[in-house]
Amino acid sequence: MSKTNIKIGFITISDRAARGEYEDIGGPAMQDWIKNTVLSPYEMEAIIIEDEQSLIEKTMIDFADNKCCNLILTTGGTGPTTRDVTPEATHTVCERIFDGFAQQMRNVSLRTVPTAILSRQTAGTRGSSLIINLPGKPAAIAVCLGAVFLAVPKCLELLDQSNIQIDLDFVEQEFE
Repeated sequence: MSKTNIKIGFITISDRAARGEYEDIGGPAMQDWIKNTVLSPYEMEAIIIEDEQSLIEKTMIDFADNKCCNLILTTGGTGPTTRDVTPEATHTVCERIFDGFAQQMRNVSLRTVPTAILSRQTAGTRGSSLIINLPGKPAAIAVCLGAVFLAVPKCLELLDQSNIQIDLDFVEQEFE
């Protein structure tokens, strides 16, 4: 059975943004990139939360199991500091991890940012939801999404027969 409603979840993980001390720039960057890329109609869920592993896990589970998001994008919490626990939360809630997403995001990022090797973004699935962790900086978000997004429609189709149409020209331009 083909799923007609695509739902995309956006989770910003930032202590300061969650407390209102810092403007969330990662969430809007993800949303803008998706708006320019996804041609299919979609619904959206968005939230800003603190860097607490249990809260990140709970939010990912809610977006996957209760809000039925096909695709869940996170921004923040992928660096080397002790507060950066998004990959650990993702590994805990996902049934399968797709290392290729992380490898590709880092490989492309390393072309322009030598410190990209420190980024610990990952991707995996929980049920029929694909979860992709992204860095916190808008430019890095665009680079990473451009690096992996051509695989997203096929992954979603295989997970639950979702049919998501994307602007291939835009994604290929972002990948270059």
